[in-house]
Amino acid sequence: MADFSLNPVARPIPASPGLYLYLGVKRLCDVVLALTCLPILLPVLLLCVIAIRLDSPGPALYAQQRTGQHGRRFRMWKFRTMVINAEELKPSLAHLNILPPPDFKILDDPRITRVGRFLRRTSVDELPQLINVLLGHMSLVGPRPTSFAASTYDLWHTKRLEVRPGLTGLWQVRGRNVSTFDERLRLDIQYIQTMSFSSDLRIILATLGSVVKRAGA
Repeated sequence: MADFSLNPVARPIPASPGLYLYLGVKRLCDVVLALTCLPILLPVLLLCVIAIRLDSPGPALYAQQRTGQHGRRFRMWKFRTMVINAEELKPSLAHLNILPPPDFKILDDPRITRVGRFLRRTSVDELPQLINVLLGHMSLVGPRPTSFAASTYDLWHTKRLEVRPGLTGLWQVRGRNVSTFDERLRLDIQYIQTMSFSSDLRIILATLGSVVKRAGA
């Protein structure tokens, strides 16, 4: 396993026929799986929409600008889990942030709704991102897209922009105990430099296992 204890100088992904084949087949699998899952999950999605609308005023879906491959910004879709004026309340809660900037996280965030807490605990709030997968903004597996723009990245951070961001990734299954952006970046780079069909499958299975465990907690 590569050592990322210090800021790594990210080596570029070596171009090869095998890499192009992997990326092409991965994109095909993303589209097929997203098209297969969306109709199956439609009843769950509709129930989420109804629950969100009954729980708090405002739209059920929430679109946030995120940074994708090559630094392009795109609208990432999620089920709304916070009150509609969450962004307006953010400055007044800045003193409760437990992470170093540019990250922002509050323990027991008061902006999260009752239904939102359940959606987050089960990761169901992320399901609308299957639309982003179909549109080519995201992949099923890859680095999670950041809300802050690539202009805020250090040079070595930009390694994560070489691939499509993912609905899930190595950080979701192995790095929940890390807190800083730099620590998460090391996991992202580890994934990019070792990505394969087998590693993607392991991450997907581990993600499903984590979701089931949290739902049963």
